[in-house]
Amino acid sequence: MEKIRRASHAGSWYTDNPNKLSEELDGWIRAAGLPKSSDVRGVIAPHAGYSYSGRAAAYAFGNIDPTNITRVFLLGPSHHYYTPKCALSTATVYKTPIGDLPIDLEVIEELKATGKFELMNLRVDEAEHSMEMHLPYLSKVFEGHPVKIIPILVGALSAENEAMYGKLLAKYVDDPHNFFSVSSDFCHWGSRFNYMYYDKKYGAIHKSIEALDKMGMDIIETGDADAFKQYLSEYDNTICGRHPISVFLH
Repeated sequence: MEKIRRASHAGSWYTDNPNKLSEELDGWIRAAGLPKSSDVRGVIAPHAGYSYSGRAAAYAFGNIDPTNITRVFLLGPSHHYYTPKCALSTATVYKTPIGDLPIDLEVIEELKATGKFELMNLRVDEAEHSMEMHLPYLSKVFEGHPVKIIPILVGALSAENEAMYGKLLAKYVDDPHNFFSVSSDFCHWGSRFNYMYYDKKYGAIHKSIEALDKMGMDIIETGDADAFKQYLSEYDNTICGRHPISVFLH
């Protein structure tokens, strides 16, 4: 029986008009002007409303060559629901205004069988925006290509659990038909985030934030999960997708 996760943030975080959404995504991908590459097997892309992050996200999704990819693992942080584990969706299809994405129930069953995952109900699933903001882009990039998704909500994991889930997903990374879409914004700065780190040598505050994020991104690019952990403990940077990123690095 079909169980649908609605596009619950369409009409607020991004437009629910299919034509307008399709045009926006096409325009942003065109403007990014990136070559598609089969070497790109995973991206880290933002999940703020499209008026803030839509253009930036094109620099991740624009790289994807959909030709040989049949599955996308979607890893997003949990903003509203506390869990020390990772949680799997109970839906069978994720809706977007420009096309629906079926869930790979076979892989969901495989992951369930490990006993390491919990299940999130539809209410938790629809309240969370971190994975939904990747869906219209994935729908656009994989237009005309049969692709299934495996949404994984990543909770507040301990370092040990990050490594454990990373190890568990490693066999899927080895398969070139699989792709990983990791959802994360970077520094959340200001008193409401309780984070005011400022290195004056960079001049303006936004330049200090840029340097801090760039340092984190450079470390992520080395693929060294321990170095990323060290960076987080040293600077406390409020990277909301730090757990999904760490799982992916492992």
